[in-house]
Amino acid sequence: MSIVPDNKNWTWVLERPCHDCAFDSQLVVLRNIGAQLRELATQWEVILLRPNVTRRPHPSVWSGLEYACHVRDVFKIFDTRLERMLTEDEPTFANWDQDATAISDRYDTQDPHIVRRELSVAADQLAKRFDSVTGSQWSRIGLRSDGATFTIESFGRYLLHDPIHHIWDVTKSN
Repeated sequence: MSIVPDNKNWTWVLERPCHDCAFDSQLVVLRNIGAQLRELATQWEVILLRPNVTRRPHPSVWSGLEYACHVRDVFKIFDTRLERMLTEDEPTFANWDQDATAISDRYDTQDPHIVRRELSVAADQLAKRFDSVTGSQWSRIGLRSDGATFTIESFGRYLLHDPIHHIWDVTKSN
């Protein structure tokens, strides 16, 4: 089960609102990305307290816990990548197979209370790093292994869609 709409053409989320969750990257205020990440972490913390957080609504759809594990890992990976974009010239990032990670890390068996804490810490670390971005740093470049190029600005706009969309996934299916 792939949870990414289109790995090859990721720019659609930067060009138009998401037809599912209604996220519109054009409305993102760059200086508020850190605050938005902290607010999203709070929403995920609430989801992880639900009594049915480990239940899959359908065998092919992740549980709230599995989505939260994914979001936690997205925050960690994006923090590492953002740090590299701020300190290296045009770093290239290896592909991350998020579905393989979900299986190998057994997202379905992780403790929701531990995930809740880890997600909060990862979100805060990433938020702090985004809070530190100023001026021309927003135009620093990073490269994906598939050749896609992005700036810290587009990277931040793209990032916010993931936890928002997955909150939509969890709330629509429960």
